[in-house]
Formats: sequence, C-alpha cells, structure tokens
Amino acid sequence: MVQGVFRSLRKYLSRNRFGDVLVHRGLLSVSQLQEALDFQKKTGLALGEVLVSRGVISRWDLRTTLALQSSLRMTAAIVTLAVSAFCFVPRPAMAGSLKDIPASITLSAVSLEQARGVIQPALFGTAERRSSDLSSFTKWSDMFDRFNRDVTRESNNKILQQWKADLSDFRGQSVIEMADGVNTLLNKVKYIGDSRNWGKSDYWETPVEFLTRGGDCEDFAIAKYVSLRALGVPESLLRIAVVKDLEKGIPHAILIVYTEEGAMVLDNQIKRMTRASAITHYKPIFSINRTAWWVHTDQSAGSATQIATASR
Repeated sequence: MVQGVFRSLRKYLSRNRFGDVLVHRGLLSVSQLQEALDFQKKTGLALGEVLVSRGVISRWDLRTTLALQSSLRMTAAIVTLAVSAFCFVPRPAMAGSLKDIPASITLSAVSLEQARGVIQPALFGTAERRSSDLSSFTKWSDMFDRFNRDVTRESNNKILQQWKADLSDFRGQSVIEMADGVNTLLNKVKYIGDSRNWGKSDYWETPVEFLTRGGDCEDFAIAKYVSLRALGVPESLLRIAVVKDLEKGIPHAILIVYTEEGAMVLDNQIKRMTRASAITHYKPIFSINRTAWWVHTDQSAGSATQIATASR
C-alpha cells in the first residue's frame, strides 16, 4: 500500500509539463492544447507565448502556471528521494503494529489520560492520510527487532542503566516537560553521518547504537521517541516525521510530540524544543509511529490528496 500511494503521487506529480498543468487547472481544453502545440511546431514559439498571443490564457495565467509547474517538479523530486532514502521493498507479514519497546527499559506505565484533550493538527498545515500497513517500512521494523536484542546483551547493561537513570529525572512530569527534557538530553549526543559510522548511506540505529556511537537525524528522532515511550507517553502522541528541509533542499527526520500545548518539534538541528506552528522551513512527506503512518500532501493540491485516498 505504501509503495502504491507513492507511485500514485509520483504519477500525478510527474504530469508537470506546462500544457498538462494548464489542462489540469482547467485553463484550456485538450483540443485547445493540441491545436496550440501544432502551431508551436510550425512557428518555434514558446507554448506560453502562443497561448497568450491567441488570447487563450492571460499573462497572469502564464506566470502562475509556470510557478506551479516548478513547484510540482520540485515536489516530485523530493518524493522520489524520500522513497529511495527511507523505504525498502515490502516484506510480508508486517502489516500490523510492531513489537513494543522491551519491558526492561520501561520506567512508567502508559497513561492514556495524557492523551485526553490533546488536539493533533495536521503537520505544518498539510493534509494527511493514515494507514496501518507498515509493511514497506523495513528500516523501522528492523530497528525494533534489533533493539529488542540489544537490551538482552550483557555488554549493553552499562549504557542501558545510564540511559534509564538519565530518563528517571523526567518521570512523572507532563508530556511537554518530558519532551523538553528528553530533547535537551539527547541533543548532547554527537552527530555522525551513516557513511562514516556504518559505511552505508542510510542506517536506522537502535537507541543503544545511537548512545554508543552517535548518529544522524533519524537516529536522534528514534532515540527520543523510544525515550518518551519508556517514560509512558502514549504512542498516539508520538510520530517520527520525514520532512523536506526547504532551506537545505534535503530530506530530514524529526520527532513530533503532541502535547497539551500543541504539536512540538524535537530536532537535532534546533537546540530547543519548538512549536511546530513556529517552523516554516519544513515540508512533511510522511510521518510514522509504531502503529501507523501518514502521507502528507499540500492542502491546496486537492488532486494529489484524492489520488492518495483512492489508492487505499
């Protein structure tokens, strides 16, 4: 299902030729487009100039369509990059929720009271569609499997005990206080890229691996996620989000924590926990927790949202 949604989105986004965008916007018909293309071949003029000179579209239509065409091409590139960077080929029998964190690292029982009254607005103003089929996210499921093995190894006892001792300082606090404390604690860990750390371009570390060796953006997010789960924060209030960093032009991973004061971003690139509503340079692609994932689309791009819906 994950692959199907992304294929549908890529198919929609790939329709970014100028004439196709005009037809999609309802500014001209297919027959008008074909007629203009035939005239373009004879004259060598740009398609936009042909349509403006013939009075089919206005200069304003030309400018806004060119801007939309550029946006579609950028979005298509980001979706393709995100899929290749964060998703593998689906694996059978992984459609349900994943194995929970080991009981041995749990410091507090999950309190569903913490989730009462918490509003979960769509991330960064996007439209989102939920699915419980996690079969394509093998890096995510593999991390949980390896983490469950990590906590049984005697060689990891020291790092696990220190981690639990550090987290115990936040036990019993509100969700927002725990999130702030965990963010500050784990942002002290050294950033090391996967190529240097593991000899591969993208490896999702377990919290034990992260605390032992350092890690990159998704490793910070995973360690914070598991830390808050160990403190009893409900799964429903946590999501790892893969976003496009609009300033750097690359994918990035952060942790979203829904609190009594709104959605908060826990980010290794931002020193302090920050309200999601205050961040404008991230564009979410998908978000995920242990029980579900969400695809995110621009609320103004109604057709893209409809395609995502239809592929379910």
